[in-house]
Amino acid sequence: MASYDDDNIFAKILRKEIPSFKVYEDDKTYCFMDIMPRAEGHCLVIPKSPCRNMLDASPAQLADCLATVQKVANACLRAFGADGITVQQFNEAAGGQEVFHLHYHILPRHEGEKLRPPGVQGDMDRIREQADAIAAALGTG
Repeated sequence: MASYDDDNIFAKILRKEIPSFKVYEDDKTYCFMDIMPRAEGHCLVIPKSPCRNMLDASPAQLADCLATVQKVANACLRAFGADGITVQQFNEAAGGQEVFHLHYHILPRHEGEKLRPPGVQGDMDRIREQADAIAAALGTG
């Protein structure tokens, strides 16, 4: 497995070199909106400390991320009136990983609605509104 690349896009987001639509932040994790959403409210949770994926993450990084995933997923249920949540996490290129910084996708789901195709940029105003809705459901907006 390759080593962690400190120039990946999520590391740049953490350093505020690239803007993001923040949903939630604590000392250990950061949650922000995916700009290529596959569902309304699609957001990402990452650890603030470097790790490539779950294969090299510490147990503490995994636990911190999953605690945030659970908190944000429940807020997404409320914010979007979702019927369920899909959580995705990919490891290495062969496993579907494209950005090599541990991240979890949170996708609010509605009965009968399929996920959108990957790689299509969303409307930035709509994504900002969704970030605000999730933050409000968390009580941080």
